[in-house]
Order: sequence, then C-alpha cells, then structure tokens
Amino acid sequence: WKLGFSNRLKFGLVSSFAMASPNKLLTLVYVLKEDKVLLGLKKRGFGEGRWNGFGGKVHPAESIVDGAKRELLEESTLTANRLDKVGIVKFEFVGDERLWEVHVFTTKEFEGSPGETEEMRPKWFALADIPYDKMWPDDKIWLPPVLLDGKHFEGFFVFDKMDTILSHTVSFSDP
Repeated sequence: WKLGFSNRLKFGLVSSFAMASPNKLLTLVYVLKEDKVLLGLKKRGFGEGRWNGFGGKVHPAESIVDGAKRELLEESTLTANRLDKVGIVKFEFVGDERLWEVHVFTTKEFEGSPGETEEMRPKWFALADIPYDKMWPDDKIWLPPVLLDGKHFEGFFVFDKMDTILSHTVSFSDP
C-alpha cells in the first residue's frame, strides 16, 4: 500500500475508528472470456441490486486465494483453475470501525458454466457494455484500466453510506 498509513491518516483518508480495529479481509474475482466479463447481480445482503464480481469474506485459517476460489464457486458455480491478482482496494465506510481490505483477481482459466445461486445471478457483459451505473461507484474509477488495459492497482476509498465517495486515491502499474 504505497501511500502509507501515516500519510493516509494525515490526509484524512483514515478515521480514528479504522485505526483501532483489524481489517475485514475480502476477495473479488472477475471472470474473463474473450472480450467479455462475467458479473453477478447481487440478490441479497450487502450490495443487493448491484452488479459485481464474485467474492466475499476470507474464512479464518483460509488463504486469500482459497477464499477467492471458494467464493467464486459458491456464487457462480465456476471453479477457477488459476487466479491472477490484479489489485487491492481498501474501503472505509463512515461509522464502520474496520477497513474493508479487498483482494482483486481475474481469471481466464475456469471450469463449468455460470449458474445462478441464492446470492448471485451471473451474466456475461461485453467489456464495452459494463453496467457501471448499476455497480459500486468506485468500480468505474479502477475497473476499466484493469479490464481494458491489463493494469494492476492499489486503491483507497472513503464512503458515506453506500453511494457517496467522500475521498479516494488510486495508483495503477503495469503487471
């Protein structure tokens, strides 16, 4: 995380609440095929009604990669044969005591066909037709360079509720 915790604190990017608690560890996987990306419409829980990649919480004693593969299978019925880490993004939600640390992956190597689950309804989108207006507001900032240009990234976003980005920083790099 290139900006460094003390600089994030200095610039007001981290609240005193976030300093006191360990991060909430999460994963996010984008499945790619030719010029398409598989997104899932969240059917329940946090983010309901939004299109997103597939992911969720990493269980205790589970590696981040294993957690990402498990969540992909649970939410899309696909088995990832390989995951490529493309970034890490941290979120602070005003009023939440923990930072959300999301490890972001892509995969082009998977088995199975996407299937609807209790949590997600998968659908392929052309890379030119990603429904950013029905996704998390931060996605339109960092996802296009990742999917269209193959960039890696690190980001930090502060949200007020679920739709308003109060501040953010994102840096991109070549793989």
